[in-house]
Amino acid sequence: MLKIGLISDTHHYLDPAILRHFESCDEIWHAGDFGSIAIANELKAFRPLRGVYGNIDGQDVRSVYPETLRWQSEGIKVYMTHIGGYPPKYNPTVKPGLLADPPQLFICGHSHILKIMYDEKIKCLHINPGAAGRQGWHTIRTIVRLTIDGSNMKDCEVIELGPRAS
Repeated sequence: MLKIGLISDTHHYLDPAILRHFESCDEIWHAGDFGSIAIANELKAFRPLRGVYGNIDGQDVRSVYPETLRWQSEGIKVYMTHIGGYPPKYNPTVKPGLLADPPQLFICGHSHILKIMYDEKIKCLHINPGAAGRQGWHTIRTIVRLTIDGSNMKDCEVIELGPRAS
């Protein structure tokens, strides 16, 4: 059983509350737009980190983190990228891979819009944890916690960190 902290769009800002909320997590998964390698390194020093680069990330992040990741976590096939879209409006570059080899969990960021929805067509849970940083048009900063227990995903929690401007 793994408890996962999902985060995206930190944009150079790591709220100290995030580490408190992820204290019980086994791993942190970042869906891009770290802002700098320093943010990634701080998360990685706290818990094991999986991440992908986002469109604002520079070469410092891109040299360490890929554009997409696919892996198995417990009994769940996971696919993570930054610009992924959402069911059924997936990003055209992502959609063929999703349909050809559907994961059970698809994670993306980019939109700054928190979305947790199930794609019945491909039997996949889609999660965009929203934006945890201060840059963007979102009004509330959010992260997500999730437990993966064998082939079950459960205990999905949305955590509001407060207003974007705070």
